[in-house]
Amino acid sequence: MRREQSRHFADLCRCFRSADPVRVASNKAVVVFNIHGNDYRLICAIHYNTGRVFLLRFLTHADYSKD
Repeated sequence: MRREQSRHFADLCRCFRSADPVRVASNKAVVVFNIHGNDYRLICAIHYNTGRVFLLRFLTHADYSKD
């Protein structure tokens, strides 16, 4: 992430094709990355204006599917 300068989601997708935007219960957008052949999900809040990435959750696919 440090090497990439993503100003919006489309820039992010060029490098991370497994990234998906998802709206959560608070109506905020987060980015979900599929990891290791879709076995795990990494959920992040990305602030494109400041370049900061906040790790929110790291879940198995099964745990992610529960909610």
